[in-house]
Amino acid sequence: MSTLPTTQGKTIPDASDYKGHPAERSKTGGWTASAMILGGEVMERLTTLGIAVNLVTYLTGTMHLGNAASANVVTNFLGTSFMLCLLGGFLADTFLGRYRTIAIFAAVQATGVSILTISTIVPSLHPPKCTEDTVPPCVRANEKQLMVLNLALYVTALGTGGLKSSVSGFGSDQFDDSDKDEKKQMIKFFNWFYFFVSTGSLMATTVLVYVQDNVGRGWGYGICAGAIVAALLVFLSGTRKYRFKKLVGSPLTQFAEVFVAAIRKRKLELPSDSTLLFNDYDTKKQTMPHSKQFRFLDKAAIVDSSGGGMKRKWYLCTLTDVEEVKSVIRMLPIWATTIMFWTIHAQMTTFSVSQATTMDRHIGKTFQMPAASITVFLIGTILLTVPFYDRLVVPVARKVLKNPHGLTPLQRIGVGLVFSVFAMVAGALIEIKRLRYAESHGLVDKREAKIPMTVFWLIPQNFFVGVGEAFMYMGQLDFFLRECPKGMKTMSTGLFLSTLSLGFFFSSLLVSIVNKMTAHGRPWLADNLNKGRLYDFYWLLAILSAINVMLYLVFAKWYVYKEKRLAEEGIELEETDDAAFHGH
Repeated sequence: MSTLPTTQGKTIPDASDYKGHPAERSKTGGWTASAMILGGEVMERLTTLGIAVNLVTYLTGTMHLGNAASANVVTNFLGTSFMLCLLGGFLADTFLGRYRTIAIFAAVQATGVSILTISTIVPSLHPPKCTEDTVPPCVRANEKQLMVLNLALYVTALGTGGLKSSVSGFGSDQFDDSDKDEKKQMIKFFNWFYFFVSTGSLMATTVLVYVQDNVGRGWGYGICAGAIVAALLVFLSGTRKYRFKKLVGSPLTQFAEVFVAAIRKRKLELPSDSTLLFNDYDTKKQTMPHSKQFRFLDKAAIVDSSGGGMKRKWYLCTLTDVEEVKSVIRMLPIWATTIMFWTIHAQMTTFSVSQATTMDRHIGKTFQMPAASITVFLIGTILLTVPFYDRLVVPVARKVLKNPHGLTPLQRIGVGLVFSVFAMVAGALIEIKRLRYAESHGLVDKREAKIPMTVFWLIPQNFFVGVGEAFMYMGQLDFFLRECPKGMKTMSTGLFLSTLSLGFFFSSLLVSIVNKMTAHGRPWLADNLNKGRLYDFYWLLAILSAINVMLYLVFAKWYVYKEKRLAEEGIELEETDDAAFHGH
């Protein structure tokens, strides 16, 4: 008995080692373990962005698809990658655990990129090259070639989704948040996590894109495949050092249980006194006050003796479970109005790159920047905006708004949405200028000819999206982590990532509709941008984004933060694991 306190100090209370024994503090976790995990995320970011930002030039230049079709392939690939994060999170929480999920899906991603590499090397898997003697139009990729390409992209997307869903969570598992020193290290981990993600992005948009354009796609994608395999081997080599947490089950299951139980008892009358509803006060969950919104869901907590008085899954849920589901439903209007930002963001990896291919990309007399490298200005802006916000905006906002965190999460999201409107206004004006250059130099009909207008004119739209993303990304992350119920870390991350996914899908839908409706006459999204009206598409996005901002302001004004809601009920908000994220 006397050794118990010593044992408690040496081991982590809620973690085990790879053998299933209590994890020893000195032998597991910490920076050594988390560094091996971080490598996986760097390679995932390098690969996904390395494929996505330069894919539109491969589709138009090598596969000979039109601009609209190419843009949709890119946005559907990215949308699927982020949507599959929900599947990855569900599998990790319910069946596999984060370690197995990372290992399996890293191998899946490596397989997808390997197929993509092969498809660029084997001549029969892409159409013949266009030459000056080729009678236009060039031969478009056939069904077999597109099938192999799509197989490669969606296997890669599946790997990305599984990997992305678990890397940050498994990294944070390596630190014990009940220990003051380790909790500080956890905060540093998330700062480094964001830094490494950005580093991977910069490498993808500079070095990798240059290799793809100047050395060959096979080399560019081959480097990605090799990097993921190397990251997987490093990750597996750290198995003895990792701390493993028990499976907690997916919050998606809780959602399904509450809705199914409410529907099964839909004919029962709700009691006038909410204290008669079933609740389990022995649970580790934070008790939440009963709310009058979405009262239909309260039926899930009605104790019905005919259906069994004891708690049964899919029939009887606790009032706390019901209130947790309600709190997520309250977030949905905010969630829905953030999707539009990522639709605007999608244009920077599609049409913005297409614009760059038509412009003068020379830096000095000899070096020509790859078209896809224009996105480096977006990423660079993000990296500059984050410290600018921390050092300048936060101190001013603290004094003016009396908020210790600077701007609230909803204010930061609002700023991001406003910048998305600026981005599309700038994009439309610059595209009008680009077309005037093409007309004045007689280059409208010459699709391959470079307009003598520097590519740096595209910086403003990338700059505004970059500033917007810095506010939007961190604002969304803070909002979803802070407002989701305690213990729903996966749900909050899933909600956040689903806005990115739906933003890309909405872009695909808009492009398809616009392309169909403007096919007759002068198309907005022509294969030859010089003959199109891309500026009208940007104006449309600016108008939709402005309407979205107004809707967002209504929903943001209506929304009451969880902290305030609980304070009004006299319940003190517990400090959650996610507090480490606030302000980072």
